[in-house]
Amino acid sequence: MYGRVEWTGGDTVACTNERGDRIDIDWEEGPTPVQVALQMIGACSTADIVLGLKDRAFSEVWIEMNATRRETRPKVFTDIHMVYHVRGDVPLKLVERLASKSHEKYCTVSQMFVGVNFTHACEIHE
Repeated sequence: MYGRVEWTGGDTVACTNERGDRIDIDWEEGPTPVQVALQMIGACSTADIVLGLKDRAFSEVWIEMNATRRETRPKVFTDIHMVYHVRGDVPLKLVERLASKSHEKYCTVSQMFVGVNFTHACEIHE
């Protein structure tokens, strides 16, 4: 997997992948990188729910999230509460099971927030 983040001036960066798909982030006028990280947990889990509902009759799925971060740096997430919403003819127990399985097994993004070992390298280009 390849990713590139390029500063585009001011408070903005452009994030691209190997296919050239792009997400622009303005950390002053839009979601901050930490907010985007939280939202990506929700996006990953939303995909799990939608895929798990298969042929069920539903028209909307959304997740509301509240997160708490540590007071001192690094201000990592300490708690995330997620409320799943599905509009349609779907059994509550199914949505509950899908939400549980999403965080236990399927949502790669939420699994990344535990036991991560970060390394780095630096290059200077003129």
